[in-house]
Amino acid sequence: MNPRSAFALLCTATIAVGLYSPSNTPTPESREGTHLSSSRSEAPWPPVATFSILGYDPETGELGGAVQSRVFSVGNGVLWAEANVGVVATQAVVDVSYGPQALELLRSGMAPGQVVETILRNDPNPRPERWAVQGRQFSVMDASGNVATHTGTQASDWAGHQMNQHVSAQGNILAGPEVVRNMVHAFESTDGQHLSFRLLAALEAGQDAGGDVRGMQSAAILIVKEDGGVWLNNDVVMRLQVDDSDQPIAELRRLVEIAGQQRARFRGR
Repeated sequence: MNPRSAFALLCTATIAVGLYSPSNTPTPESREGTHLSSSRSEAPWPPVATFSILGYDPETGELGGAVQSRVFSVGNGVLWAEANVGVVATQAVVDVSYGPQALELLRSGMAPGQVVETILRNDPNPRPERWAVQGRQFSVMDASGNVATHTGTQASDWAGHQMNQHVSAQGNILAGPEVVRNMVHAFESTDGQHLSFRLLAALEAGQDAGGDVRGMQSAAILIVKEDGGVWLNNDVVMRLQVDDSDQPIAELRRLVEIAGQQRARFRGR
């Protein structure tokens, strides 16, 4: 791993299997932008819901993601990113290795759709009874904003994703497809703002649409760009998380605003 890379990760629980939609390869799902799960599975553990978004700003070259979940410290499990390489969200019945695997494959020049196919094909499924490969949900975006997302057909209702140019929103145990649709719309309608505020607007829009049906507890955001962070040799533009709060998205906004003030001060030097 490049020592200047940035990463964080998310672990949540639902059951899912086998569909991905690369943004540059239209399928029935990707034309509509949303994959709807078609069945429900019983899990041997209490399911935990999550919604996340990945986004790229071609004007600044920044890319990153944001997430909210009804689980403690979601920032300890979902987002992986490396400047000039890409960003990954891994959630549901998560295999944490999907994050570094995806970055490594992107680094080798593989397209996001191929990354998704390769990781799923090579998953050894070591714990099929309680942590099955059929439970994976993840999204992979390269450094140019091309994206592919996998949502399982057995994910706990409602589960799915919506993609458009430079953006993908995905989640499970949500109020409905309007959650991811509103997230993508909010991201696109805030074009011109800093990427952090666009990702945050997407989380707020998803929550306003009903979000995680089990409520809120934690949220996180991660943005990278080569030399884009404060201080020297720092590719981390922003890495913030709220581990336990009744209003994690509102608290994340407070932190993002402080980070914006810090960024403005350093730009002035």
